[in-house]
Formats: sequence, structure tokens, C-alpha cells
Amino acid sequence: MMIIILIRQRCSPPRKGHTLDTIDAVDARLLLALDSDPRLPTAAIAEKLRLARRTVQLRLARLETEVYAPNSTRVAPRALGQPLRAVVNAEVHQSQLDSTVRALAAIPQVLQVAGVAGDWDLLCEVAAPDADGLYEVGQRILACPGIRRTATNLLLRDLVPYRTRPLIESGIR
Repeated sequence: MMIIILIRQRCSPPRKGHTLDTIDAVDARLLLALDSDPRLPTAAIAEKLRLARRTVQLRLARLETEVYAPNSTRVAPRALGQPLRAVVNAEVHQSQLDSTVRALAAIPQVLQVAGVAGDWDLLCEVAAPDADGLYEVGQRILACPGIRRTATNLLLRDLVPYRTRPLIESGIR
């Protein structure tokens, strides 16, 4: 059995000069509070963490631009009539990478695309309503400019769903 670990990035990379090392214990506490309840108002966060409201506002503003995507919504593909998920590995002509990525982004069933090291160039997570729909998505991916070949692996179950809480907690000393 092959296990593929998919690393998801919730927002753009930190701006030049900023790294995730700039998250201190207060930032981590803020992120954990938001992880527990993303709709928590600023005043409630400040009270819960015993911080000044202005401190919370300023730090959240910085974190929103450097670390996380505020107000993002993740909807399960199943809820949208797309219960079948798969990972499609793709080998790409490197000279056509930009046009390949643009073409993949135009396919609604492509949930995410990551550049990877190894035998493949791209890893695409896709959703489909059924096996026939997955076949159609696979054919659309193969038709993208620059795609040489693909291999598809069905995702049967999320055994460890996307999470960052343990990572944040591990950084708190």
C-alpha cells in the first residue's frame, strides 16, 4: 500500500524577509484560538488570551497578510456532489509548465496542484461524482498542454485530515 502525503498551503508564502520563524508564542496562541473557533470576535480572543484588544487586532492583521488566509471556507467536495477524490500525478514538459498550470487551474474538478520532486512533476488533487466523471477529469488533464503522462490514485479515506494545530502547538515552548 502506497501512502501519499499531501501538504496543503492555506495562503501565499510569507513576504520576502518574513518566515514562519516570526511566529512567537503570542501569535501561536492567537492561531490556536482561531483554530478552535474561527468566528471568535477580536474582543473575545483578547479576553480569552488576556491581551489588549489593540494587540490582538494588530497581530491578526499581520498574520492575515503573512501566515493564514482569513475567512477562507473549505467545502467538502462530497457536499458538492463530487464524492470521489483522487490524486493525479503528472509528468510535464518543463518548458510548458506555466501553460500547463493555467490549463489545470481552468478545470473546476482540480482542487489543488502542487509541484513535487521525484518521479513526477505535479501532484493534482481532483474530485468527481463517480468513476466516469473521474475518467473525464483524467482525460481533460491529459489534454492540457505540456502533460506527457499521468497516473491516478484513488483517495479512499482521509486518515489524518488537514491540520496545523499540532504543528503550532509543537512550536510553543
